Amino acid sequence: MTQSEINGIIDRYEGKGSSILAILQDVQAKEKYLPKEALEYLGERLHIPLNRIYRIATFYRAFSLTPRGRHEIQVCLGTACHVRGGVRIVDRVTTELRIRPGETTPNRQFTLDTVNCLGVCASGPIMVVDGHYFGKMSTAQVKGVLDQFGTDKKGGLNGKN
Repeated sequence: MTQSEINGIIDRYEGKGSSILAILQDVQAKEKYLPKEALEYLGERLHIPLNRIYRIATFYRAFSLTPRGRHEIQVCLGTACHVRGGVRIVDRVTTELRIRPGETTPNRQFTLDTVNCLGVCASGPIMVVDGHYFGKMSTAQVKGVLDQFGTDKKGGLNGKN
């Protein structure tokens, strides 16, 4: 992210340091994470100590200091989803993408996370990709769902053929 892009975001909030949370959200929306260089520049430009920016960025789970995938996957492991096979869904995604929860594929195509509840317990187990809910998931359905979001230029998931 260039300094001029960061300046554009800052200008939308009239350069107010009190808008740091919204500014961080906009940076993350563009980059899919909060790059160190962007945080350093924000600190300089807004006259906010870098350690304060890092405290904010690490306090909120929505922020990431490491690159995230183009597509974000969440698998529910709340009680209802867990007893209906949520762990098996996570295991299948892990096998297909060769990443564990909290990780991103090397090509930055996918990031996998687990959550405690998505609020649609009757449809469990639930998998969400980029805000699209897939209910009553089975391990047999996982690859088909991932294929909808993850075919890259090399074909297949994560560059696999």
